[in-house]
Amino acid sequence: MSIKLKCLSHTPLRGLNDPGADVVAEVDAVLAQSRAEVEAFDPELIVVFAPDHYNGLFYDLMPPFVIATAADSVADYQTLPGPLSVPGELALELAKHILDSDLDIAISHRLQVDHGCTQTLEELTGSLTRYPVIPIIINSVAPPFGPYRRIRKLGEAVGSFLAKLNKRVLILGTGGLSHEPPVPLLKGAPDEIANFLIAGRNPTPEFRAARQARTLATGMIFGTPECDLTPLNADWDLAFIDQLICGRLAEIDDFQIEEISKLAGRSTHEIRTWVAAFAALQAASGSYSARQDYYRPINEWIAGYGVVSADGN
Repeated sequence: MSIKLKCLSHTPLRGLNDPGADVVAEVDAVLAQSRAEVEAFDPELIVVFAPDHYNGLFYDLMPPFVIATAADSVADYQTLPGPLSVPGELALELAKHILDSDLDIAISHRLQVDHGCTQTLEELTGSLTRYPVIPIIINSVAPPFGPYRRIRKLGEAVGSFLAKLNKRVLILGTGGLSHEPPVPLLKGAPDEIANFLIAGRNPTPEFRAARQARTLATGMIFGTPECDLTPLNADWDLAFIDQLICGRLAEIDDFQIEEISKLAGRSTHEIRTWVAAFAALQAASGSYSARQDYYRPINEWIAGYGVVSADGN
């Protein structure tokens, strides 16, 4: 078995509300290098830990974790439409292994995934179908959230399964870092918004366009006095990246949900995907070597934008 990891921020505003050309060129270069490394590795399986942004999962039934045996892209924010190449039987075996590891995980045989899953797949592989991929969605935007130790344990369960496979495996974590886009909360929401958060699957094109326009409008003012959302926090982001690179995963068990929301933004909890990815790598390999490829806070994208790579030892 050979195992590699890539954790990337994603942003729906990439290509829609870009920063200066020099910053775009920096990001393009680091993504091109990451994609070249993935192509050279030629994974036989990708496991992607990703969030959902009220596109596939809603409060009518909001699981903390869900694994897909089949998945389709909702094609939001210019991402590709169509199915992912999910090896259904292997995904089901992984789900059973997670359950046998005393962790509860939901199973979907027809999961809808959004840019939180598909953007990184496109950026690193050029498509949704080039490699077999198992999506594991971690609730990161719909409170209440379970403690971070549960995320680490989920990753460890996945890693112990991957260790048994005689395959080249790429683990992806996609989300974060510090950011707070205009994602509504169920508590106190007007009826129209509450109904969407509870059962908003398959919206009309007009509804999706209006939703995306609100995010774009926020990106245009984010980080200015006109915007009252939590600003990006580069210090917090870099300290978190350092924890991962140095292998100090157990410390993440002590992360406090409300504290992170206040310091770095409510959607910063997408870092759960990074925690799970690194825990899986550590469990599969015993140890790893990691590096920070890129970091920059980018207000136009409402994201502390980072790229981190690691290889199992």
